[in-house]
Amino acid sequence: MAIRKRRSPDTAEDETRNDRQFVAAIARAMDLLRAFTAEHSVLGNQELAERTGLPKATVSRLTHTLMQLGCLSYLPRFAKYQLAIGLVPLGQLALANMTIRHVAAPLMRHLGEETQASVSLGGRDGLCMLYIEHVSPRTAVALQLDIGSRVPLGLTAMGRAYYAVASDMERSELDARLAASDPARWPTIRDGLREAVEMHAALGFTTSIGEWNRTVHAAGAAFALPNGSGVVAMNCGAPAFLVNGDRILQEIGPRLAAVVRRIETLAGLAR
Repeated sequence: MAIRKRRSPDTAEDETRNDRQFVAAIARAMDLLRAFTAEHSVLGNQELAERTGLPKATVSRLTHTLMQLGCLSYLPRFAKYQLAIGLVPLGQLALANMTIRHVAAPLMRHLGEETQASVSLGGRDGLCMLYIEHVSPRTAVALQLDIGSRVPLGLTAMGRAYYAVASDMERSELDARLAASDPARWPTIRDGLREAVEMHAALGFTTSIGEWNRTVHAAGAAFALPNGSGVVAMNCGAPAFLVNGDRILQEIGPRLAAVVRRIETLAGLAR
C-alpha cells in the first residue's frame, strides 16, 4: 500500500488552518507553484504530489486548472509541467512595487565592485529567503544565484540576519516551524540563530561560514521596511576559496553593515 508523504510544515495552509476566512484551495495552488525551482523547473504530477504532500488526484485537478489559466504549460514529450508566461506580469508587477530595490541597487553594485563578491537583497518566503535583487561581480567565478532564487532561512547569512531583526513573535513562529521541518538539525540551527541575534545587535551583521554550503562564505544584514510591511535582508558572499572567514568578519561584514545603514537612511529609517 502506498503511503502518502506528509505535507511539509512550510505551507500557507498549515500556518492558517484555524482561519475561517482562509481559502485552502488557493493555498494548495500556491504550494504547487512554489514546488517549481530553478533546479527543478519541469515537474510531473507524481513529483508535485511528493513535493507538496497533496493527493495525486488533487494535484491533477490543480495542474489542469493552472494550465487553463496560463500559469502552467504542459510539455507532452515529458508528460510534465513548467511555469508559464502568464505568471511573468504578476512577478514583474510585484518587483516594480518594491521601491526598496531601486534604493538599494546602486549601493549593492558599488559593494559588489569593491568586494568582488555577489550581493543580494531578499525577503522571507516561508522558511526560505527569496532574492528580489541581485548583483554578481564581473569575474568568471560567482555564486550561481539570481532574482527569484530561494535559500534556507535557518542556515544562511541572509536568513540569520532576517531572524535577528524579526519580532519576538515571528521568531517564536519560526522556531516552531524550523524545529518541525528538520528535528535532527534543529539544535544546530537554533544555536546559529541565537548567535546571529547577538552578533547582529553587536556588529550590525551576521555570518554563515560554510554552514549552509561548505563552499560558500557570506555576511548578512537586515532592517525593517519604512511602511511596516516587514523586514528585508541583504547578503554579500563568494566561493570559500576566494573569500575566507577572516575577510568576511573583518572586511565584508562591516562594509555590508554600513551599506545597510545607508539604505535605512535613504529609506527614511535613520536611527
